Amino acid sequence: MPKRTLTQILFVLFLRLVAVACLWFGLQYWGMLVGYSLEGRGRFDLLSVPWQVAAPSLAVLFPVASLGLWLAVSWGPVLWVIAVAIQFLMYALWSGVFGTNSVILVFHGLVALLYGLFRLALWLEERRRADQVTVDLP
Repeated sequence: MPKRTLTQILFVLFLRLVAVACLWFGLQYWGMLVGYSLEGRGRFDLLSVPWQVAAPSLAVLFPVASLGLWLAVSWGPVLWVIAVAIQFLMYALWSGVFGTNSVILVFHGLVALLYGLFRLALWLEERRRADQVTVDLP
């Protein structure tokens, strides 16, 4: 088994930090839905219909994405992107219904940028490794 490079180790650490954040987001949605947070005003039965659709979806998506990110499997980032797309639509496109939350949008934007930079670095690293293999062959 080949040793992991520093970039690979840092990428897995980054994914696990994002996984913890996703778990936190999921727990916040669950706390809201069961009436634990927001002084019970965010309970499922008290929410408007758009929130009754969005909040349970995110309450499920974020913890499952968290598991996928923690395990560094391919479906983790996919579920994260779906959850982020839902939040982006909620807080940017339909802000009249859901309100605005620019902090979450900036956070997700930074995470997406870092993810893209890591994927680029890993691709360049793999390409460089493949070039070394083809050059070293007799």
